[in-house]
Amino acid sequence: MDIKELVQTQREFYQTQYTKDVNHRIQTLKSIKTWILEHQNRIIDALKKDLNKDAVESYMCEIGLVLSELNYQLKHIKKWSKNKYVWTPLAQFYGTSFESYEPYGVTLVMSPWNYPFMLSVEPAIGAIAAGNTVIIKPSAYAPHVSHVIKQMIDESCNEKYVAVVEGGRAENTELLEQRFDYIFFTGSVTVGQLVMEKASRYLTPVTLELGGKSPCIVDDDKSLKLAAKRIAFGKFLNAGQTCVAPDYLLIKKEYKDMFIQHMKDIIQEFFGDQPLNNSQLVKIINQKHFDRLSHLLENQDIVIGGTGNPETLQIEPTVVDHVDQNNPLMQEEIFGPILPILTYSHIDEAIAFINQREKPLAFYIFSHDKAIQKKLLKHCSFGGGCINDTIIHLATSELGFGGVGHSGMGAYHGKKSFETFSHTRSIVKKATWIDLPMRYYPYNSFKDKLIRMFVK
Repeated sequence: MDIKELVQTQREFYQTQYTKDVNHRIQTLKSIKTWILEHQNRIIDALKKDLNKDAVESYMCEIGLVLSELNYQLKHIKKWSKNKYVWTPLAQFYGTSFESYEPYGVTLVMSPWNYPFMLSVEPAIGAIAAGNTVIIKPSAYAPHVSHVIKQMIDESCNEKYVAVVEGGRAENTELLEQRFDYIFFTGSVTVGQLVMEKASRYLTPVTLELGGKSPCIVDDDKSLKLAAKRIAFGKFLNAGQTCVAPDYLLIKKEYKDMFIQHMKDIIQEFFGDQPLNNSQLVKIINQKHFDRLSHLLENQDIVIGGTGNPETLQIEPTVVDHVDQNNPLMQEEIFGPILPILTYSHIDEAIAFINQREKPLAFYIFSHDKAIQKKLLKHCSFGGGCINDTIIHLATSELGFGGVGHSGMGAYHGKKSFETFSHTRSIVKKATWIDLPMRYYPYNSFKDKLIRMFVK
């Protein structure tokens, strides 16, 4: 079935009202969950082939998060799908007011390669829970995971309801030529702009999960070693190929040298004396990105790591010192295992530096001073973040996840996913046994008094 025909088939299926039955949504989500539980090794093997991810990391950052989201949606979907009643003004006596959640219809989920399983399946879960049909487009850069997702959906779902389109740029282009009712895209700013442009032809609403240069601020030396450990986890997880990884470090001058020493110790603890020989070191996705990162390391003051293996496409966890705003590392999102260090004397300098740039997807504060925490949260705009940790804010279905400004629009996870893929209809149901006359022509002073009494 070609792409145009697939979209039309899903549109016709959506119009049968099948997907609006909550029990059918639950059945589909349970089928996907069962498949994942029975075929975890296939997913782990695919992630190993595409990114050299260890089985533990694959479960922790991909499979486990998808299962958690599935369980959360299954637990709450019936409650969320019910009408939500709200207060009705006296001027509308006698009536009842409620919000009704309606699925958009035929939706498209376009996903990236860095967390190829989780970032394909988790948005689709929200789309299914809300009652839409879904076409999933995994990244061609992670072909083994793409094949597994295709197998999973083919074996657990009706393609009229949920389908997978594999392929590269040609398939992406063809999909964006179709009319969808909602598009959910995760990826780069450049492609996100193209998606939004294509969607505008049909006024199709979009969610854009993008990225940006997410800052990490270290403002005191309390728990400095733990801070280094948590920053190393967030930065070097998945070889830095994480949209919410700390992109650069802003640290108070007097703490820098001690931080670097702690970071050396932590990296050795994580990856050993020769990280390139560590079987758990994730690889860079392809030659193009390996070459890009290698080029960024040219003529830098590398204090930790810096070596890469072009045969395995791996780069050591790397820390670069003496970086300023004009450094090539500060011109684009790094998306690799390289941490540039910049220093400041006063927190206002750090705030000014951050606010001169586009709004980041993530924001990390390491400080025990509540006044500093509040000041940073007040003065800096960002998608989401952590205080005294990294990454973990996205690992819960209780919190929505999304960007702001240049780092994206819209949010998902948990109830936010259900709401993202639903149109909220506002409805007033009016009784017919009474009809207040004050709103009708002709108007007079008596009706004016009544209106002023009720409407204020």
